[in-house]
Amino acid sequence: MSEEKKSLNFIEQIIEEDLSSGLNPEKLRFRFPPEPNGYLHIGHAASICLNFGLGEEYHAPVNLRFDDTNPAKEEQEYVDAIKKDIQWLGFKWDKELYSSDYFQQLYDWAILLIKKGKAYVDDQTSAEIAEQKGTPIKDGVDSPYRNRSVEENLELFEKMKKGEFDEGSHVLRAKISMKATNMLMRDPIIYRVLKKSHHRTGSDWNIYPMYDWTHGESDYIEQVSHSICTLEFKHHRELYDWFLDQVYEDKKLRPKQREFARRNLSYTVMSKRKLLQLVEEGIVNGWDDPRMPTISGLRRRGYTPKSIRDFSETAGIAKRDNVTDIALLEFHIKNELNRTAQRVMAVLDPVKLVITNYPEGKEEILIAENNPEDENAGSREVPFSRELYIEREDFREQANKKFFRLKLDKEVRLKSAYIIKANSVVKDENGEIIEIHCTYDEDSRSGSGTEASKRRVKGTIHWVSIDHAEPAEVRLYDRLFTDEAPDSHKDKDFKDFINPDSLKILDNAFVEPSLKKAKTGDQFQFQRLGYFNVDKDSTSEKLVFNRTVPLRDSWAKQNK
Repeated sequence: MSEEKKSLNFIEQIIEEDLSSGLNPEKLRFRFPPEPNGYLHIGHAASICLNFGLGEEYHAPVNLRFDDTNPAKEEQEYVDAIKKDIQWLGFKWDKELYSSDYFQQLYDWAILLIKKGKAYVDDQTSAEIAEQKGTPIKDGVDSPYRNRSVEENLELFEKMKKGEFDEGSHVLRAKISMKATNMLMRDPIIYRVLKKSHHRTGSDWNIYPMYDWTHGESDYIEQVSHSICTLEFKHHRELYDWFLDQVYEDKKLRPKQREFARRNLSYTVMSKRKLLQLVEEGIVNGWDDPRMPTISGLRRRGYTPKSIRDFSETAGIAKRDNVTDIALLEFHIKNELNRTAQRVMAVLDPVKLVITNYPEGKEEILIAENNPEDENAGSREVPFSRELYIEREDFREQANKKFFRLKLDKEVRLKSAYIIKANSVVKDENGEIIEIHCTYDEDSRSGSGTEASKRRVKGTIHWVSIDHAEPAEVRLYDRLFTDEAPDSHKDKDFKDFINPDSLKILDNAFVEPSLKKAKTGDQFQFQRLGYFNVDKDSTSEKLVFNRTVPLRDSWAKQNK
């Protein structure tokens, strides 16, 4: 670790204290243990960046361990997606491991607990067990099966393993104390009967270990030094340590669990269960819908690994739960794309503009900067002609003095081109403007060096040449929810706050011809409009662009 590091978060302070107390730096090992029951989201990114970041900082290995102990909800699709997301974020794991790798060892240790008199098979229903656990201010009641003999427990547990009992009829519980202050210590369940095929072990097992039993023992098997969990597992730490006590051997490294606050983001939900609802009910178009807070959704929307990593670093590691403003995430992608994205021109809601004094049939090639923030970005050629498309909202027949775009009898500059003056309009039978007629100042071309080119006008608008324009579909994504904390209302369902305008599809847009060869994932700044990237739905006939983020936060203005 660099001695020049200015400040340490509290997790790093714990590690530094352990090192100062004699922990061998070569024994440091971290892990990221997702359950493959859904796609990773921006909250998981905090844990990924923390654990893999510690690995990089301390030159220590980091395991990727899939917590695959519930075959009813886990799928290989999720395993593959998780691996892809971590790699895309730029991290490499030391070992790819699975809790299912340890099923036999966990079972053997459960047998050991039974033989020690520290575990028993309970025949009660889940409702009966829950009722007998008592409350935080009322002691629990012992199960009537708590004092079964070791021999009977071994026999029953073997029958559970062989599938001789129905699901829900028998469980294996740890024998700790039904009077413990911590409710999790009141004889927790270690194994349950679950007759489901596992994505890796098939039908080999009819019983599956619970998370609390699996978590710490897996850390111990892998010799993880610091098991970093989110804050909801703080009360589980006592049980984590109790389970370790039952199997711990001298001279082996004992894992240490510590907790940090999970990342919550405004205007979204972070529950995989709720995200799955959005997918299954067709509210969004899959896990990688660009409105989703999933890493795959953010990637498709145009967020970059660097922007997410920078966001995680800025948001920091906290000891208490809090909500991070989504504007911070948007700031980081804007900050990066401002420096890296090529500037291009696109018209999303086109209206035809005719320069009546520009020679018919004439074409020019204008030179435009690719990115003024990057001196090495170079320039590109943009064709110009008599007939152009401009944004419909950039023209008004009449407007007040604060409207600095095109209006009748007033001038604006066409970006990287000429100064024009609007003279008249052509309307259809419904009174809608279908053409704007204007004239141009032939000597005012940008960069020509003439006096007219130096003439200042208050407005500049973008455009594309009609003869050269490429058709495009543009998807304008906005926040999926209208409420800052949609799942915090006890009297309402989180789906009551779905934003009906979270997606607007513009299927009559046009972009400049330099984008014809753009590939999926390529990122651009549509000048004056926002940052966009090429979607995977693009075809050779029509490009599809996703808006990553607008240049200005119009949402904030609407909600002041």
